[in-house]
Amino acid sequence: MSDFSTGLPGLDQVLQGIRPGDNIVWQVDETRDFIPFIDALIHYAAIHSERITYFRFAQHRPSISNAPNLQIDMLDPCQGFERFMTQIHTRICEGGRGRLYFFDFLSDLNAGCFSDRMVGNFFKLTANLLHAMDSVAYYPVLRDHHCYHATQPINETTQILLDIHRARDCLYIQPQKVSERFSPTLFLLHEWRDEHFTPVKESGHITEVLNSHSWPGLPSASYRLIGDWDKHFMRAEEMLVAQRRGNVTVEQAAAMLDQLVSLSISGEERIQALFRKYFSLSDLIQIWKRMIGSGQIGGKSLGMLLARAILRKRLPATWELLEPHDSFYIGSDVFYTYLIENNCWWDRMEQTRGDDNLDDADRTREKILTGEFPPTLVERFKDMLKYFGQSPIIVRSSSLLEDNFGNAFAGKYESVFCASQGTLTDRLTEFLSAVRVIYASTMSSEALSYRRKRGVLDKDEQMALLVQRVSGAPHGRYFFPQMAGVAFSYNSYTWNQRIDPNAGVMRIVFGLGTRAVDRADDDYTRVVALNAPELRPEASFDEVRRYTQRRLDLLDLATNRFDNAHFLDVYPYCDDIPIDTFAVKDRQLERYYEERGVAAGNCWILTFDNLLTNTYFNHDIRQILGALRDAYKTEIDIEFTANFQPDGSYRINLLQCRPLQVKADDAALAALPEIGDDQILLNANGGVVGHSRAIKLDWLVYVVPSAYGKLGERDRYHVARLIGQICQHPEIAAGKQIMLIGPGRWGTGTASLGIPVSFAEINTASVFCELDSMHEGLVPDLSLGTHFFNEMVEMNILYMAYFGSRQGNRFEPELLLAERNCLTDLVPDSAEWSSVIQVVDANALLTEDKLILHADSPGQRAVLYRH
Repeated sequence: MSDFSTGLPGLDQVLQGIRPGDNIVWQVDETRDFIPFIDALIHYAAIHSERITYFRFAQHRPSISNAPNLQIDMLDPCQGFERFMTQIHTRICEGGRGRLYFFDFLSDLNAGCFSDRMVGNFFKLTANLLHAMDSVAYYPVLRDHHCYHATQPINETTQILLDIHRARDCLYIQPQKVSERFSPTLFLLHEWRDEHFTPVKESGHITEVLNSHSWPGLPSASYRLIGDWDKHFMRAEEMLVAQRRGNVTVEQAAAMLDQLVSLSISGEERIQALFRKYFSLSDLIQIWKRMIGSGQIGGKSLGMLLARAILRKRLPATWELLEPHDSFYIGSDVFYTYLIENNCWWDRMEQTRGDDNLDDADRTREKILTGEFPPTLVERFKDMLKYFGQSPIIVRSSSLLEDNFGNAFAGKYESVFCASQGTLTDRLTEFLSAVRVIYASTMSSEALSYRRKRGVLDKDEQMALLVQRVSGAPHGRYFFPQMAGVAFSYNSYTWNQRIDPNAGVMRIVFGLGTRAVDRADDDYTRVVALNAPELRPEASFDEVRRYTQRRLDLLDLATNRFDNAHFLDVYPYCDDIPIDTFAVKDRQLERYYEERGVAAGNCWILTFDNLLTNTYFNHDIRQILGALRDAYKTEIDIEFTANFQPDGSYRINLLQCRPLQVKADDAALAALPEIGDDQILLNANGGVVGHSRAIKLDWLVYVVPSAYGKLGERDRYHVARLIGQICQHPEIAAGKQIMLIGPGRWGTGTASLGIPVSFAEINTASVFCELDSMHEGLVPDLSLGTHFFNEMVEMNILYMAYFGSRQGNRFEPELLLAERNCLTDLVPDSAEWSSVIQVVDANALLTEDKLILHADSPGQRAVLYRH
């Protein structure tokens, strides 16, 4: 449409015409005052045979229900901002250029769906798109209903802003903004009579019209900065006072609690039910007072808060052991606002459509990493940093889908430590950088691949943040907790018949917990079966010494950064730590030095034996897991730290809790059939993690240790990328059973220790098998509690380790190498790597047999055989 009009010639004359790309905002006191103007536009469109689209999403009566050429698009904003915006964006793009649109009252978006900040974000995105499409759109808004966070972006973005007043039985308009147009009377009050809009110039008449409704004050007034979202909590605070006086019923308080939970916690019914059971109105108000920005607090925050509330009610004595927390929550709306203000929104949305354009994703990440924050938000951040002072903090991802029922997002998003040792300016710079890094991690290939694989790519995935004080104390130049770990209510790794899977398992380390949840390729951790803590996977003290933790993660206060150091180098700074609780003396090494007349020095080995046998710590963790599992009605896992006090007592800092997806062992697993030795390709005793199963393989990918071991680091990364291409090939990825066998550790970050694939590259596999044949001293790491392990659990992937020296174990790689190598069929330009990667089509064996994997998790045995 080349010529636009309001359908009211007199109004067109006042505004000096309607131009392509004009967004027109109508501020009214009542919905009925907008109807005459939309009627005129629809009548004009009908005369000119122009289609007009009505975006319908509000609870109020439709502005119009039927008219020629009217298309009504029904939308539900409560499905989430991303989906709502995507639907509108799609409709507008499909409609083409030069179209007419009008919307329901934007003020209705406040009704439980969007905060004022998100109303402003919605308008900014939509109006800019329509302006670029040379289309004209009407947006009615209730005057003085919104705060600065909505009105400011609306006023800045729109081309035309009109105030509509009703007085003396007439309608009046007063233009507040008309872009690139001017006349001596343009911004005067105009009276609409008949077809004319006449400027009102007499002062008494103007004052009478403008005073016909209650004046709320100047838009920049401090009390106008409070949005509808905050007002909900302010009303709740007033209700709490009234309830204590007996003036509010239990039912009224419960209804307010439900409203606050939906606004700030979660839209997931199971989470809402848990919050209703374990939280009071007062609890929700306290959360609000520690929030920066509006929206929800996200999965990681709600998991931490919910776990503590459950223990407070179910295990009050154990709750007394918990270290208090004083966390802050950065609302999910801040993330969307940041993306929109820095022109990253549509770039991000392109990636969530399912496209695999990694170059575009990289460019979007760079834009996010260099973006700026609104000044008002920066001031809030400064206030929080002043509160923490120079105490180290950690900024943690807490997206809406993260740590939720069905989706853990373990390790997909970043968390960043801030040592916080500089001036306020230094600390602010460090903090803002941390926030940008976490926001940018939403665009990583791993995160996008995970969302695609889990079927949540189109879900509303706003990134809230959890800001926590780092647990621990300074020890010389280093800051760290005495111990940290993860614990699972269900133990998928039963390496001994005495172990009860339902008792749970924990993985603990000395120092920061990153070494427990991130796979430390150069080190080991202590894995504890909670019903039999004295049991170890290692068979002798020599193995204990060999596979003990040697390095710890910490914050270096001198260099103001996250780092790691050898335990024996840090030991001299640990005078205030009961080291013998966590470590034992290596008597054999001491004797070795004594016999040679050499000072023994530090001969400590981190075993955690005294912690597990001489304290109630193991018992307390088991109690915590049981109470949380009962409350969640599903298996769970937690992250924690612990610090011992001078009197021998300890405090546990419960950092995180989330539902754990565990598939129980198949009790009906058939016994291993009688097979001849010549049928067995691989027999592995020990190191089987995952539920028992017998599966017929479709594909097997074998990385030849002798050939891989000769490669340089660069070539090993190339091999890893090839394996990723194989696993994601359409012929393989479509519901096939794939087994990967390779030397060292799958998913390592260090090519000398295994195969440096990302989980996103190999997430189509059904079985990972690690061979202990990279080099002497490397043992496959069972990784219990790490993000890598969590992903295997979520995807129901079986893990098995093959120890070549273990009695009864055998592997016949020559039988695999005798089969046809399908590598070049899947990746045509890869012939030079055929001696390194053997790809076997298990449905086309030379013997015409099938490849069967029989894995018995309780019995800790896995057999790969031909049948």
